[in-house]
Order: sequence, then structure tokens, then C-alpha cells
Amino acid sequence: MRFQLLVLLAITLFSTNFLFSEGKMDRPKYLITTYQKGEELGKIKIELYNDVAPKHVANFDSLVSIGFYDGTAFHRVIPGFMIQGGDPNSKDKPREMWGFGDPSQTTVPAEFSKLNHKRGIISAARKPDPNSATSQFFICVADAPHLNGQYSIFGEVIEGMEVVDKIVNMPRDNRDNPIDKVEMKIEKIK
Repeated sequence: MRFQLLVLLAITLFSTNFLFSEGKMDRPKYLITTYQKGEELGKIKIELYNDVAPKHVANFDSLVSIGFYDGTAFHRVIPGFMIQGGDPNSKDKPREMWGFGDPSQTTVPAEFSKLNHKRGIISAARKPDPNSATSQFFICVADAPHLNGQYSIFGEVIEGMEVVDKIVNMPRDNRDNPIDKVEMKIEKIK
């Protein structure tokens, strides 16, 4: 019995070490630098859950690699709930079109998990169809349990929630757009 426990422990340690050495447990990290009127507001460091939502993380990573997010805005801010950004329309289209996305964008199928929408969580924005996520994402500024199991969580803020709080409290119009555009630039850091 004792020998069997030792063998089981050795296998467990080897398996865990193998997973770490293969990079399966290594989560990618990104830096979102935010700007308003050409001035830097601050930086938000995020970690993505490639082990929970690999398709959403791969989509995000591919968009970051081509500079897609650079110049997009956090176009929707709701105190006590979240900030949303990543719509290509927010780069150069009229404010009335922000949030509607580009119908030619590739969609990502839902990857629901048992994780909870809590403060700092990053989740995929979508239309009513659960499989309609594209480039838009939101960061929760408070717990939002009503979203659990309904939206694909794919990461979290690991530094810079004070910047997220600053953004969510910006003066906004009747469509929850910040009055003064809050732009982003995203780069992969690990």
C-alpha cells in the first residue's frame, strides 16, 4: 500500500512538472495602455486563461499581434458593472456606431466555464447569440453573478484596477459612452 502511494505521488509530481514544462499552465500576459485626449491615463496588466477559454485567448492574441486594438476605445462604461471596449467602429466611425461591431469579423464560439464574473474578470462581449463574440471584451468593476455561465470568461486584471475604476467613473452620455474618448493600445508582454 505504501509503495502504491509513493508511485501515485511520483506520477502526480511528474505530470504536474510536465504540464508546467510544456507551457500548458503558463498564462499569457498583456499590457493595456489607456489614453484620453493624447494623455496617458494609466496601464492595465491582464492575464488570459488559455486553459479555460483557448479559442477566445487565441482570437485576442491574434488581434493584438496585428495591432487591431490600438486606437479602439472603451466605448461603454457603466459604474457598478463594467467597462467595454475593442469595437473596430470606435477607431474612426461616428460615436453612434460604437458597440455595433463589424459583421465581417470572425466569431468565436462560446466557452462557458464554472468561473464567476467578479471584479477584475475579463469576459467576451457578444450579441444575443452565445456564439457571436468577436473582438469586444469587458472588464467587470464589480461582481456580476447574473452573467455566470452566460458569457465566456477569458482572463482577469492582475494590476491596474485603479485605472479601470478611473475609466468607469468618467462623465458619459446617454449611451454610456465616455464624453471624452478613452483609447487603448495593447501589447503582449509574456
